[in-house]
Amino acid sequence: MVLIRAGFVHPAGRRGYLTIGGSVLQGTQGKTLLLLKPRGFCAGVVRAIDVVRIALEAFGPPIYVRKEIVHNSFVVDELRAKGAIFVDSEDEVPNGERVIYSAHGVSPEVREHSRRRGLRVVDATCPLVTKVHVEAVKFAKEGYSLILIGHRDHDEVIGTLGEAPLVTQVVGNPEQVKSLSVPDPDRVAYLTQTTLSLDETKDIIAALKLKFPNIKGPAAQDICYATENRQVAVKHVASEADLLLVVGSENSSNSNRLVEVARNLGTNSHLIDSYKDIEPDWLVGAKTIALTAGASAPECLVEETVKFLSTKGFDNVQELEVMPENVRFGLPPEIVEAIAAAPAGATAD
Repeated sequence: MVLIRAGFVHPAGRRGYLTIGGSVLQGTQGKTLLLLKPRGFCAGVVRAIDVVRIALEAFGPPIYVRKEIVHNSFVVDELRAKGAIFVDSEDEVPNGERVIYSAHGVSPEVREHSRRRGLRVVDATCPLVTKVHVEAVKFAKEGYSLILIGHRDHDEVIGTLGEAPLVTQVVGNPEQVKSLSVPDPDRVAYLTQTTLSLDETKDIIAALKLKFPNIKGPAAQDICYATENRQVAVKHVASEADLLLVVGSENSSNSNRLVEVARNLGTNSHLIDSYKDIEPDWLVGAKTIALTAGASAPECLVEETVKFLSTKGFDNVQELEVMPENVRFGLPPEIVEAIAAAPAGATAD
């Protein structure tokens, strides 16, 4: 595998590395696989999965998890096999049992219901999602009408909406902005789901600013670093690839956005749960394939895909690094305490 690095300036102003333009393929022969980096697990996903694994080891099954801990079928199936029980609602958890909230967060109503039923809660909400919840509460207390940019049926949006449901409206595209109505057009604020397309969100924000010139936004953008970095990588290689494959599950918002980014740039792109989803017709005529993975997709699925594509002649593998990612999030206190209380080696993976 070749690691190709060349300087470029990230849209956020940070220094990054990527070989772009004709230099990516210069001097190569045959079929090429461009392996994008960073890809796969983000810090919030790593944290959430670790929470479930450590809880199972420290407390033993059953461990109930409200909703999918992250939106990836492989990860959920693996944890289910270890003893995790995934439920759609806290109502399905027996009174007094331990329940883990997923990385996408929950509404205050869910938290209160869990408290009333005596459930022992471990909160695996991604800290970047928690940031959006805190912003929603702050703006609502200050008397603002809230516009939440996102997909109404996504678990994250449902949780954030629950922080201030009486003053929050959800929009998913610029067209929906036209029908918005608020009590005071000068007291409006917007927030966003963390896993959206940068370009799509930019267009919605532009529409909001046109309709509400004094609208306020978060101090720092809500779209998470991992979502942004993976989209930037796709943008920089899309023109070089005949096909871009994204490893991720169908219900993964950030994975779907990567496919959209590529298609919007005119590159054929597909979402795959694993290499088994690759259709032979996709590979016909392709000389260069780009491969990435959504923030909830494990690296083992990427490795399997690389091996499969090598059997199809794509054995010139070049890994392109866009931006080093060194973000880490601490574990919830309940898990830290469980680790501290466990005998040495008891929670080793």
